[in-house]
Amino acid sequence: MDPILAATHADPYPYYARLRAEGGLVFHQGLKLWLASSAHAVAAVLAHPECHVRPAAEPVPKAIADGMAGKVFGQLMRMNEGERQRCPRSAIEPGLALIDADEVKALVGARLITPDADGLYNAMFRGPVCVVAALLGFSPAQGRAISELTADFVACLSPLSDPAQLKISHAAAEQLRGYFVELLDDPDNRSTLLAGIRQRFAADFDTLIANLIGLFSQTYEATAGLIGNAFVALIRNPSLLRDSTPVEDLIAEVQRFDPSVQNTRRFVAAPCEIEGEHLNPGDVILVLLASANRDPQLNDSPDAFILDRPHRQSFTFGAGRHQCPGQMLSLGIASATLKEVLAHRPALDRLNWKYRPSLNGRIPVFSDQLLKSL
Repeated sequence: MDPILAATHADPYPYYARLRAEGGLVFHQGLKLWLASSAHAVAAVLAHPECHVRPAAEPVPKAIADGMAGKVFGQLMRMNEGERQRCPRSAIEPGLALIDADEVKALVGARLITPDADGLYNAMFRGPVCVVAALLGFSPAQGRAISELTADFVACLSPLSDPAQLKISHAAAEQLRGYFVELLDDPDNRSTLLAGIRQRFAADFDTLIANLIGLFSQTYEATAGLIGNAFVALIRNPSLLRDSTPVEDLIAEVQRFDPSVQNTRRFVAAPCEIEGEHLNPGDVILVLLASANRDPQLNDSPDAFILDRPHRQSFTFGAGRHQCPGQMLSLGIASATLKEVLAHRPALDRLNWKYRPSLNGRIPVFSDQLLKSL
């Protein structure tokens, strides 16, 4: 195993423990990058002003730089530093914090959910984007189309995507942009979320649209993985299936215990020292968020799944200036979705799963054992 393959390994957590034992921040000769595996090192890297989200020489991946997906990518607050990150965030984050949890539950409950693998797939990958689309003022039919386009667009975010997928991603970005141009021009839009974002947004129109598309892309895989890994936890621990199990606590512990985002990267922009190590411009740091979550210096008994865990701490949604502003929304959508699916009494013992190919995500995709055996 290596730190990249660990993200989709059946059980990467003993390996992460060995990495922490070797040192919080160490250089991996095989991958030619630094590994931050301890909670202290991860916190230090995420907080350091010289650790950027993109390499200075390649702010947009070369594979997509010449298309619409690349234009959107280059304007996303999560892919920028300084004012290009702070300005969109200051416009979007306050609105996300004000979203009513009951409205999220109602939007999740309005969707058709079936208790099989196909239904679970739609609940994981389509449902969350549909909820965000509805909160922005799109119709249910538009939300369904947008969820499909988002599935195509996120290919631009993965180094594993092939040229055909990237071509589709560019087309999806164009169509998503078109949806937002029409939405922002609609005088009958009644979305308080969108109205607040527009009022606070000080940058240009294209940056606004790019970061609204970013709300969909950030929702898509991270929330899907959170929902999926909750079902993995239930399959592995049937005792958690009691009606009295607090679903919100279950989701909160899943995002710490088995997060959908296992790692992220930082690129050193100027000479600096972290954890006693001297780093140079151009150095790459693989930040093992999932390993830090299991660090006993961060959480007591970190390898135990504890629903009512006191003082739960997690790096799953990042930290510092790039901490995900949609954390509470993602947790709320995941909790409401889990409740809805469980209300249909799914036969979890009939489900198999495998993890989607990824360099940083841990996202299970389920199949029905019964159908597989026929």
